Amino acid sequence: MEQYRILVVEDDKEIREGIAIYLRSQGYLVEQAADGIEGLKAIEQNPPHLAIVDVMMPRMDGIKMVIRLRQKYEFPVIMLSAKSEEVDKIMGLNMGADDYVTKPFTPLELLARVNSHLRRYTRFLQALGEQDQKKNEHVYVIGGLELNDETKEVHVDEQPVRLTPMEFKILQLLMKSPGRVFSAEEIYERVWNESPVGTDTIMVHIRNIRGKIELNPREPKYLKVVWGVGYKIEKQA
Repeated sequence: MEQYRILVVEDDKEIREGIAIYLRSQGYLVEQAADGIEGLKAIEQNPPHLAIVDVMMPRMDGIKMVIRLRQKYEFPVIMLSAKSEEVDKIMGLNMGADDYVTKPFTPLELLARVNSHLRRYTRFLQALGEQDQKKNEHVYVIGGLELNDETKEVHVDEQPVRLTPMEFKILQLLMKSPGRVFSAEEIYERVWNESPVGTDTIMVHIRNIRGKIELNPREPKYLKVVWGVGYKIEKQA
């Protein structure tokens, strides 16, 4: 199981190292930074699973740091603030922090917040992964050609292409088995679900599909004819 990495950004060395020692004793990997500039550098080099960021720091404070990191990263951020910094706490939450802990705090209080946010973040990442997996199950991509089985959409170089229902079914059949050659008869049987009466209609559909997905239909990149055998979608284009 991957160890969680936590970045502690705090200008007070004693507080910073105290937090780091305690978190390491709980099994976390910890990196330290003394201000927002150092913190952003550390994130660019190796993004953590969670960051603990002090509000008041020299060079770049915690609020500016959070604004900058939120342009690119989604991991949870817990801000540290003194009781006198109530306005800064509210601003920090508005700018993208997930939580705050008021100084002085106990190690157990901080650990409880860290554990809670890491559990939520892990569930968030798992949900994203499941969404991507579901999406990938329905999307077929060859080079710049993309077919979405669920939405019935086709794109070439990110531009939408309008196919008739039969054209879509033929392209779908070929794209699900890239590199495999299908005879006209087999395409007819698979798409129309009946024995072929004549296959001239397949040739017409293939020509129409080519005209829509190929930059130069005379020199096709995706949909190829294997003379005397049938048609295929190239494995790579």
